[in-house]
Amino acid sequence: MDLSPTQHAILDMIADRIEHEGMPPSQTEIARAFGFSGVRAAQYHLDALEAAGAIERLPGRARGIRLRVAPQPAALAEVVSGDALRLPVLGQVAAGTPIGAHAPDDMPTPDDYIVLDRVLFSPSPDYLLKVKGDSMRDEGIFEGDLIGVHRTRDAQSGQIVVARLDDAITVKLLKIGKDRIRLLPRNPDYAPIEVLPDQDFAIEGLYCGLVRPNR
Repeated sequence: MDLSPTQHAILDMIADRIEHEGMPPSQTEIARAFGFSGVRAAQYHLDALEAAGAIERLPGRARGIRLRVAPQPAALAEVVSGDALRLPVLGQVAAGTPIGAHAPDDMPTPDDYIVLDRVLFSPSPDYLLKVKGDSMRDEGIFEGDLIGVHRTRDAQSGQIVVARLDDAITVKLLKIGKDRIRLLPRNPDYAPIEVLPDQDFAIEGLYCGLVRPNR
């Protein structure tokens, strides 16, 4: 199947939800998880997955998505030559309050790829996310920056992570206490986020550096 990196990642999300929760995500949850500004972008990628034969959608059902093929690992970072990496930009990540899906709908642009020197990052990134917001300002992470993300479910207290919280994606400083987990901003204008026991929380990856596009 000729799928974009974002579509591979959405297919992975659908498979993971069906396996662990017994139901696929809604379009709104997909939009939140990938930082889309509205559900039309999620619809666009689901249309592409259905056209490729990866999923089947059942009319009239809010979560009417059925897998037709097992997802294959997305081709993310690719070594071009020497220390040069070709990295996909998979969406947005909130550096503020976690990105939701309440902004006006817009149509997605094609997946972007950027070739960068791997020495800019540690550890080596798998993909890039565009930052929205300024809650990580004191770490030198500003709105519009592209941050490298190393895919992993494991992180230690004190590391900057990309985390999923109830299908929203945010970048924050991870603090793990004896009885709670907090996601801390690095800007005093923002309040810490305390992860509640009934919330769906997962580490999506480690922050491993950034590039700042000319603007």
